[in-house]
Formats: sequence, C-alpha cells, structure tokens
Amino acid sequence: MTGTFPGGSRKKVNRAGASIAAGTGSKQDNDIFDEWRASHRQVLNTFQAILRKRTKGKNITVAQRHKRRITIIDKLSRHSGMALARMDDVAGCRLIFNTIDELYEFRRSIHKARFRHNLRNDVDKYDYIKESKSTGYRGIHDVYEYDVNSETGKYLKGLLVEIQYRTLIQHSWATAVEVIGLITHNQPKFERGDSRYIEAMSYASEILARVYESSTGPHSEMSDRNVVARFRGLDRELKLLQLLRGVKVADKALTRGGDIILIFRTDGTLEVRMYASSPTALLDLFALENESDNEDVVLVRGATSHDVRLAYQNYFGDTADFIKLVTEGCTKLSRTSGKKKVITKQK
Repeated sequence: MTGTFPGGSRKKVNRAGASIAAGTGSKQDNDIFDEWRASHRQVLNTFQAILRKRTKGKNITVAQRHKRRITIIDKLSRHSGMALARMDDVAGCRLIFNTIDELYEFRRSIHKARFRHNLRNDVDKYDYIKESKSTGYRGIHDVYEYDVNSETGKYLKGLLVEIQYRTLIQHSWATAVEVIGLITHNQPKFERGDSRYIEAMSYASEILARVYESSTGPHSEMSDRNVVARFRGLDRELKLLQLLRGVKVADKALTRGGDIILIFRTDGTLEVRMYASSPTALLDLFALENESDNEDVVLVRGATSHDVRLAYQNYFGDTADFIKLVTEGCTKLSRTSGKKKVITKQK
C-alpha cells in the first residue's frame, strides 16, 4: 500500500516472516511477505543507478538481485533472533573488480559520496578481505539505509540494501561454492553437509589469495606446501575439480541486459526469461516461487548480458575460471619452500 510501510508495518512484516519460517504462514502472511520484498525494487534501482554513474568508464561489473524467497526463509530459520524487517541483504548490488586495490579505492569514493542514504556498518565490520571467513569467503559488504526526499517514496525510507564488493578472483571462488551447493546435497557456503567440502574450499581460498592477490585466507598460519597438500588430498577424496569440470555449462544466449529471471531446474537445466518491465518480472518471480519450492529461481538485473552472465556465473554452471586458477595456483605454491610465506594484510 503506497504511503505506508511496505507490508503495513514492521511488526506485521516480522510476524509474517516468523510464521512463514515456522511453516504456519497464511495467505495474508505471504501477501505481506511479497509486498515487502517487492518494495525493494525501487531501492535496488536507485542504488544501481548511483553505482552505474560512478563506475562509468571503469572496468567494473555492476549487477543487482532480489534475495531468493527460499534463502530468506532459510536464513530466518537458521537465526532464531532474526526479524524479517531488519534483514539487510534482501536487496543486493554486486560490484566485481579486477584488483583489490581498485576495489578499496572505489569503496572509499562511495563512502565519501554525498547522498542521503546512510551507511549502517563500521568500515571494517564486513571486510572479509582483511579477515576472511572460516569458510574461505573473501569480499566486502556494506549495508545502506534508504532515504528519500519525495513524499511518494517516503514510505520506503529505512529499507536496507547490501552492496557486495569482490574481485574476479574472489568471485571465481564464490561461484564454485554456489555451484557445489546446486549440484550436491552439501552447502559449504552455509557450513552444512559434508565438512570436507567446506574444508576443501577454505584451502582453495587460501591458494587463490596467496598466488593472485598477495593476501591470505583462513589458513594464514600454514606453509604453502601444506596448504596445497591439504587441498589436493581433499580433492582426491571428493573428486571436487573433476565434479566441477563435469558440470555442463548452460549455453543460453542472453541478447540484452535488464530484468532477467534465471531458473535452475531440478533436472539440471537452466531456463532464462528476459523482461522489458520490472513489475512484470517481479510478478513472474513470485508466481514461479509459488509453483515449486524445489527449483532455484532468482531475479537479477544488469546493464548488459555480459554483466549478468559474469555476476551470476553459478547459474550457468561456469566454474572454468576457478578450476584454472586453483590448478595453476597449486602448481605455483608447490614450488615454494615449506616455510610459511609472510604476506602483508590489506590496509
């Protein structure tokens, strides 16, 4: 309802989220849930416009996505204290850079920008490059609170958007983790399932950080040779790289950018739907989600087909970059001494 908080009120949104996560959600709860999610479209479009203006002429990929319904519900279920109206990554913009230096330089420029939207986090709070997650995830997140002058958009004030910053190297790793989650019954991203997948990808992250970004990951105390040995041992057990090489890359021709729904079917195929209208794309997204809880559906947006394909490589099953980088990285590190390499952390 235009003029009121999306979904009616924060209390109603939180109550609907709790009911849906508990499996007792009513039709009204689902309507509130969908209205609240849909309201983030304007927030996303505003931030993407800001980011595109600031990245113009630079070799930076920008894309956006609505967080998947199933992922929101899963997050509410995993975190008992999580309130839906406070979830800060329902709307997300992703920026992909060539280097860490370029990433930090651009992020500093955004922090200095003069706009009404408020940065909610301290500068180092979600910096997983300086201190990677134990899973091996590396990248940076910022959370902004939407603000607006216009009366028509005032009801959206306070909605949150997450900006993800990552390099191509970090993105290749994150893509591989997502693909593993799609093709196996394990979720290393959420530290669920066979712990060997989590461990293997944490060593892969360490290899990529050391070889290509003069940095470290979650195993900074280990020698190069030991990191490689642990990864190769787990790779032999899991046949991880062989598994990823066997994934058929979806050959879907994206003729343009804009709003695109990607549907990862249970039989492993990918369906792509392109839209000229954002509201129509949202309506289709909600309809598709209601049709099946078993299929992975996501609404993304990018200025060009290249931006969409790069930012969401996992939906195309494309892990070629990761396979090449980690294989070459193992070879390079195995030639070094057994001593721990001293690497300076990013400032």
